[in-house]
Amino acid sequence: MKTIRWGIIGVGNVCEVKSGPALQKADHSALVAVMRRTAHLAEDYARRHGVPRWTDDADALIHDPEVDAVYIATPPDTHLAYTLRAAAAGKPVYVEKPMARTHDECQAMIHACREAGVPLFVAYYRRALPRFLKARELIASGALGEVRAVHVTMHQPPPANLEPARLPWRFLPAIAGGGLFVDLGSHVLDWLDYALGPIVAAHGLAANQAGLYPAEDIVTATWRHESGVQGTGVWCFTADRREDEILIVGSRGRLAFPCFRDDPLRLTTPEGTTALPIPNPPHIQQPLIQTIVDALNGRGACPSTGESAARTSRVIDEILADWRQQSGVIFASAE
Repeated sequence: MKTIRWGIIGVGNVCEVKSGPALQKADHSALVAVMRRTAHLAEDYARRHGVPRWTDDADALIHDPEVDAVYIATPPDTHLAYTLRAAAAGKPVYVEKPMARTHDECQAMIHACREAGVPLFVAYYRRALPRFLKARELIASGALGEVRAVHVTMHQPPPANLEPARLPWRFLPAIAGGGLFVDLGSHVLDWLDYALGPIVAAHGLAANQAGLYPAEDIVTATWRHESGVQGTGVWCFTADRREDEILIVGSRGRLAFPCFRDDPLRLTTPEGTTALPIPNPPHIQQPLIQTIVDALNGRGACPSTGESAARTSRVIDEILADWRQQSGVIFASAE
């Protein structure tokens, strides 16, 4: 098998543990170049992680003849532009989640990669994590009977010491496409697409209750999967405490587990409740990255593609449609 040589555009926090080392440790994978607009930070990352080359020029990395594939780890507002440039250079693309700010931007990315004949993958890594694969297996095996409904709960207190003039990009809709619902909720909705089938209808209410930043800070949603399973979710990011649960209800049992912690899965049937402890790996993106490397070598397929990730962005668009209109959040056309 060929060693896939990776270049990263945007070596921020996500690349420190979650993804950068995973590109180095996956079989037949090597990280050979990194880029960040601030040159000394790119150089610092390369030095600390043993990466041979660094640059502050994205095009230099994209056109580097020793880079086989490009990982885009920048905020969502730049995903489209960098994907178009990588595709034009004939390089396979792995892009961070959410795939883009809107479904229209996702479609433009898919079109560019299809026209260039290069694959497009997205970092919805729960599709390859052992604990989430076990949950999917339990559902598919009939351990819950026929699945009827799913309920998602995510509550968090607001971050301390937010400065209005220096807000992180995740709270700025023009960059992130929304707030923490887009950043975190996308993980849940994408995995539910994988486990229960595509979501074919979604509706939502959103608001900014605390006024700490421009993005929505509470979202309630309902949706229906192609399989007939119905879902509800509440994401509140100015709550009194942290709560994190995905609850899947079936005709003879239920399965409960968090999305962002690695507490045991809890399977409850008429026979009782069983706890299934399955910890996450040290580098949480490594299992998905391994499927990408294997796919690029013609061995198997990656479960998270541009097409699957675009479905999640479409659902988010539907849930946030009224809020975006009321709050004046408008994105330029991707055409």
